[in-house]
Amino acid sequence: MLISQAYAQTAPAAEQVVASGLPEGMKVLIQILLIFFVLYFLMIRPQQKKMKEHQAQLNAIIKGTKIVVGGIVGTVKNVKDDELTVEIASGVEIKVLRDYVSQVYFNEKTKK
Repeated sequence: MLISQAYAQTAPAAEQVVASGLPEGMKVLIQILLIFFVLYFLMIRPQQKKMKEHQAQLNAIIKGTKIVVGGIVGTVKNVKDDELTVEIASGVEIKVLRDYVSQVYFNEKTKK
């Protein structure tokens, strides 16, 4: 016969503890926690920081600030609470909500 017989080996329950002294379940739990912390510091935390910076830019919009809303570039002419009046061309004004501004361009006269 070309196939040799294989004998199953069983380990006693005491030897199922990993060489580091931790049970297998704890090892898996530590790996999951490690993955969570890596994801937090590489993905979640930078995204939260970026969102805070964007919110600060939105709150700093004043008259004369150049902004981008939905791909349309314009200059803020009037600011009311959450509503902005934006001039997108000579004599053409639109009203937009502050939360929908995607990008803020500050120039020298509007910088604080």
